[in-house]
Amino acid sequence: MNEQLREFLANMLDWQQAHASFDSAIADLPASLRGERPEGLPYSVWELVEHIRIAQNDILEFARDPGYKEDKKWPDDYWPETPAPQSAEAWETSINRYHGDVEAFKKLIHDPAFDPFAKVPWGNGQTNIREVVLVFDHTAYHVGQIVLVRRLLGAWK
Repeated sequence: MNEQLREFLANMLDWQQAHASFDSAIADLPASLRGERPEGLPYSVWELVEHIRIAQNDILEFARDPGYKEDKKWPDDYWPETPAPQSAEAWETSINRYHGDVEAFKKLIHDPAFDPFAKVPWGNGQTNIREVVLVFDHTAYHVGQIVLVRRLLGAWK
């Protein structure tokens, strides 16, 4: 496959082109605001961060694991149980796991055996490229919501 396409797909996972990146959206957020829900919104920055991480990990596992079992209940298992992280360590762990999964997805994309146009053999019609675009699109959507939450909390530049 064309190396340019692989590089493009991998770069999609954490680029900052027409919108804020995940990292810029969470940068310098005071710990006291991580679990705050602005009036009228059903989620906090923590809830969005964890949701992005959980969904991304599930999509990654589906894309790379022939033994993948769909065992999460939508939507409950894709959101954290609390609006705030239990600790600063929980926040950092979530961020680090998010980044680890981005790197794992990039490694998968750069694997010569990865054919972006092939169907995921254990799926029901999904293609590899669909899974990459799904992660990018899902993350970009919720990063926009993180920015909105921060604006409403008065914590955005």
